[in-house]
Amino acid sequence: MKKTVLTFGLISGAILSAWMLATVPFLEEVGDWGAVLGYTSMVLAFLLIFFGIRSYRDNVAGGTVRFGRALAVGTLIGVIASLCYVATWEVVYFKFMPDFPAKYQAHVLDKARANGETEEAIAKRKADLDKWAEMYKNPAINVAMTFAEPLPVALIIALVSAGVLSRRRKGTMANA
Repeated sequence: MKKTVLTFGLISGAILSAWMLATVPFLEEVGDWGAVLGYTSMVLAFLLIFFGIRSYRDNVAGGTVRFGRALAVGTLIGVIASLCYVATWEVVYFKFMPDFPAKYQAHVLDKARANGETEEAIAKRKADLDKWAEMYKNPAINVAMTFAEPLPVALIIALVSAGVLSRRRKGTMANA
């Protein structure tokens, strides 16, 4: 299991990291489409969870795998890939984009003004963003927030893949 999880997790993580490195320079041009592109790349990279579970089932587990084991394999692949994503973001953020919170805050507030929000609502949003920016300076909180981006996507794909790929041993009845 260890080899399968590491192989597929690192490949998926490399895809996530490469996509991030390729798109970060265009962050301002992409604008609101950044989230769509980011989560689309996560789904594509996390398709390796499906292939990792299938590889484990076919090559390690003798052609059958129960749901729990398949979910564990998929979850571990997703965790490793997410850790690669986090490591890449930490380097990008602290070395190349320490002004990210200020730019993000300006973007959100400009968008709020363009949508006609009241100055009171904008002031509250600015206060919330100021708190967030202060918290985001703490590497532990930064890591936790960044880890929370890809992990839910990975868990959903692991859950679906485990359901699709799990098989009982021949001779057992599903409804018995």
